[in-house]
Amino acid sequence: MASAWWNLGLRFMLELAALAGLGVAGWRTVPAPWNWLAVIALPLGAAALWGVFNVPDDPSRSGAAPVPVPGLLRLLIEFVVLFGGVAAFALAEYRTAAIVLAVLIAAHYALSWDRIAWLLAR
Repeated sequence: MASAWWNLGLRFMLELAALAGLGVAGWRTVPAPWNWLAVIALPLGAAALWGVFNVPDDPSRSGAAPVPVPGLLRLLIEFVVLFGGVAAFALAEYRTAAIVLAVLIAAHYALSWDRIAWLLAR
């Protein structure tokens, strides 16, 4: 699997954007004073989900898998986190950010067909 360095960088930036979207949505949609908790808990929960559940020996990651999962489940986790960020931006009324993030996520996965095939084979 030969993911280009720029595509791995794009995936990292998309993850950060999704986490930011979750934080923004937590701030804008959860009533005070609980919005402070939502700003921290939503991105932290998504980041934990992203970091803990991995396919063993995934060459696009460290290869470590604290909680090993099948490739299909890992792909679904990625979709939930990334498109959760899209939904969060839309919910927070940042529609342009939601659209741009969705288009970039779609482009990333269109260019990652080799990784998707690898994940689905595991």
